[in-house]
Amino acid sequence: MPEPGNLITAMVTPFDADLKVDYDRAAELAVRLGDAGSDILVSGTTGESPTISAEEKLELFRVVRDAVGNDVGILAGTGGNDTAKSIALTAQASELAIDAILLVGPYYNKPSQEGFYQHFRAIAECTDLPVVLYNVPGRTGKNIETSTVLRLAEDVASIVGMKEASGDIGQIAEICAGAPEGFRLWSGDDGMTLPILSVGGVGVISVASQIAAEEIGEMIDCHHNGDVVRAAQIHGRLMPLYDACFLPSGNPPCVKRALEVCGFPVGGTRLPVVPASEKDTATIREVCERLGYA
Repeated sequence: MPEPGNLITAMVTPFDADLKVDYDRAAELAVRLGDAGSDILVSGTTGESPTISAEEKLELFRVVRDAVGNDVGILAGTGGNDTAKSIALTAQASELAIDAILLVGPYYNKPSQEGFYQHFRAIAECTDLPVVLYNVPGRTGKNIETSTVLRLAEDVASIVGMKEASGDIGQIAEICAGAPEGFRLWSGDDGMTLPILSVGGVGVISVASQIAAEEIGEMIDCHHNGDVVRAAQIHGRLMPLYDACFLPSGNPPCVKRALEVCGFPVGGTRLPVVPASEKDTATIREVCERLGYA
């Protein structure tokens, strides 16, 4: 199985008309993403992980692996705000043919930094798979501080990377500079990918790559190959798409609508998330048409 690459798509979870998981459509989307050069995160926030059951998540992990074969890296989102439940799901997922685990910072209960450390360490120690941490304080309510990340990276061998969506480029630079060799950091925010690459990040776990995976992959490759001018050009071209994925209707409603506009509908969203508004849909359609994706 491959090591997850520099471009990973946080895949949406397709639903049918009754809002049941559409596993066939999930398989088709996974193949589409793999063919575009992206590895895949299954059951992240963009995949509506808070409203997907453990049984549905495990079946999605199986279905996506069967669909893409062994040439596409798969991360399984198994984190949550209940450590015991996260351990149980991680242990079950680790028995499947996935490549790595993604653990989001516990949301709502706002643990101390020592709580973060103990939570992540306990889950990581239940699996032999590589573990990637996910810091997104705008959703979880609490920042995982640099010192906590570096402590985990040093103390727990299986913790090999970080998805960073704090928006704090200073903190991100400190993690990249202070982490042990081999520790990798991905942007968790499409609009921050290029700045994060400039301070030592390797790539992005992306929402917009559901629409523009090949261009985003080219941008990352250009930066790593020293063509920073071309990387900046692609970044600038795609900024309207990044913005369109995070209009007031939120994520994933906006990117699900973008997929529909671009000819690949994936169904609605589960409450409390609702589909994109008419106003946001008009903006999404205009951006996708202007960029040539619709």
